[in-house]
Amino acid sequence: MNVRRFCLLAAILLVALTPGLRAQVRASLVSAETRVQPGKPFTVALHLIHQPEWHTYWVNPGTGLATSLKWTLPPGWKASDIKWPTPEMLTDSTGAVSGNGYEGDLLLPVTITPPTGVPPGNVQLKVVAEWLMCRDVCKPGKANLSLTLRISAGPAQPDPQWAGKIAEVLANLPRPDPGWFVAASRDAKNVILTVTQNPAASQLPAPTSLHFFADDDLVAFDQPQTIVDDGHGGFVLTMPIAIDAPPDATKLVGVLTSDSGWLPGNTLRGLRIDVPFTAAAAISVAPAPAEAEPTSLLGTLPLAFIGGLILNLMPCVFPVIGIKILGFVNQAGKERSKVVAHGLAFSAGVLLSFWVLAGLLAVLRAGGAQLGWGFQLQSPAFIFGLAAVMLIFALNMSGVFEFGLSATSIGSDLQSKTGLVGSFFTGTLATVVATPCSAPFLAPALGAALALSTSASFLIFTAIAAGLSTPYLLLSIFPSAVKILPRPGEWMVTFRQLLAFPLYGTVGYLAWVLAGQVSENDLLMVFVGLVFVAMGAWVYGRWQAAGAKPGLARAGLAIAAILIAAGAWTGWPRPPAATDIVWEKWSPDAVAQLQADNRIVYVDFTARWCATCQANKRLVFHSADVLRVFREKNVATLRADWTSKDPEITAELAKYHRSAVPFNLVWIPGRPAPIILPSLLTPGIVLDAVKG
Repeated sequence: MNVRRFCLLAAILLVALTPGLRAQVRASLVSAETRVQPGKPFTVALHLIHQPEWHTYWVNPGTGLATSLKWTLPPGWKASDIKWPTPEMLTDSTGAVSGNGYEGDLLLPVTITPPTGVPPGNVQLKVVAEWLMCRDVCKPGKANLSLTLRISAGPAQPDPQWAGKIAEVLANLPRPDPGWFVAASRDAKNVILTVTQNPAASQLPAPTSLHFFADDDLVAFDQPQTIVDDGHGGFVLTMPIAIDAPPDATKLVGVLTSDSGWLPGNTLRGLRIDVPFTAAAAISVAPAPAEAEPTSLLGTLPLAFIGGLILNLMPCVFPVIGIKILGFVNQAGKERSKVVAHGLAFSAGVLLSFWVLAGLLAVLRAGGAQLGWGFQLQSPAFIFGLAAVMLIFALNMSGVFEFGLSATSIGSDLQSKTGLVGSFFTGTLATVVATPCSAPFLAPALGAALALSTSASFLIFTAIAAGLSTPYLLLSIFPSAVKILPRPGEWMVTFRQLLAFPLYGTVGYLAWVLAGQVSENDLLMVFVGLVFVAMGAWVYGRWQAAGAKPGLARAGLAIAAILIAAGAWTGWPRPPAATDIVWEKWSPDAVAQLQADNRIVYVDFTARWCATCQANKRLVFHSADVLRVFREKNVATLRADWTSKDPEITAELAKYHRSAVPFNLVWIPGRPAPIILPSLLTPGIVLDAVKG
């Protein structure tokens, strides 16, 4: 039993002692047959009726306790385990996921097998059923149930009330189906499950609202699961691995649910998954007939073009578009050929970027990689780099610094060249931030691009690029359209600064994406790195201003470069070390259990708002020596997170006359009291304490 469930049990016992809380689940024992035959298995079921908003739990409850049955049967009779129906996600009054289980009217079937030589007559089956019933509070439930059946050598007799209902439950129990292929892989943080329709199967429903329920604790039950349509009838689910996941799991076992069912008629809501982990979750799809590709391609290209047009309206593209609109305003009234050149440079940037993405997809797909659109945003390093670039752009729009002031004396030809390069780069940036915004018309086009041949994929990507760049190309080609735009003036300063805020919003969004991909400490370093980048941009703007002395300007440039490099080094997400410590949730019972196992126990009382705590983690638990010694000595690590109010942690700190964090303890086997570490830690302090 893990710590989370142990704590829940303690809470359950407290609630059980609370008077006035009446049972909210009624239980009975029912049978599919009233008359049974010797030696012939039959089905009985625990019937639970839940009051509104109350629930009980599945075999892997997440947080809670699964319903259990303890049978008292005549000699020779056998009872199977519960055959668990498809579960559903349980939520509390705030909408947060609180476990896996059931509501409403529920039948939990069990197969009973009588011995072959049992004589005719009546038999009584007895069972003690126990469950946990919860709403905003939880209370254990228990019932002593019995059922009397007739044993006869004649044919079995169905129960008119329950035979049909139990048969329906049995028919819809989770099971694998040949109409669907599944494969699974995992990395350090996620499990990836691929589900694809068997090409030989026909008229299967499109699955909806997919969710995976793990039989074990491998997948975090309360974390969002990312679902991506692979474009040809299949889905890819990315599921975070739980903190207390079994480290030796070699396969994925559980139930994948679909609200529309996996078979026609909204049947088989749960698909049983039991597959070993492979190096990559390959998609088993038969290739489309060669003659079908041209027809599919002709129908997809217009959708791709329209999807590219729609991308101009997407929130993640708008900040970059604002930069380009300002460029058109600046160019208004100039030579038509220069305006056209900027439009062509922007379009070339878009087109080349889409071709590069298409090429990467083709190469990686040929190597067996499993990809979806926006795959580059699955890379924490790429997201950090993009966030830094967007932050620099935002600071420039805010007026913190100006690009190219030192180049004003080099000549008009170089200025023009730099401007064209800027337009090209703007087109590239628009493509990079546009990829996650797969608008409705763009989704089927991208799906086809990932499924068709490489040459067809390049045509589809070209159509998307054309749609994204067409409005700007038209503005640059037709002078009358450019003349509609207002002339440059003071208003542009305000407008430009206003456009910086969507860019800041994009940086915030990218940081939010990173939060789901890196550890808590690494996310803090990301923010510190971005602060260094911003400071470097400020230094550049402060010491590169017009009229600055050459020596001061060169010094400012050097300091700015150092600060930006420091920001990149500090914030760059790094892959987790193979010896990283796995922190378990602290509780007094967890400490006692680990002490009973004769293990060294390290307890870290911490909080996210505690700057010293974060410094300690960064300094100590990124030390190779500390990680090595902790691994060699099998040190158990517990974390008491005081970010939010926690009376139990507060009480524990008070025992040691402490009222603040950081606070670290080391329990050594055989010693009655822990070693109390100072607030400021070093690797040497921690190693000395662990070595005793």
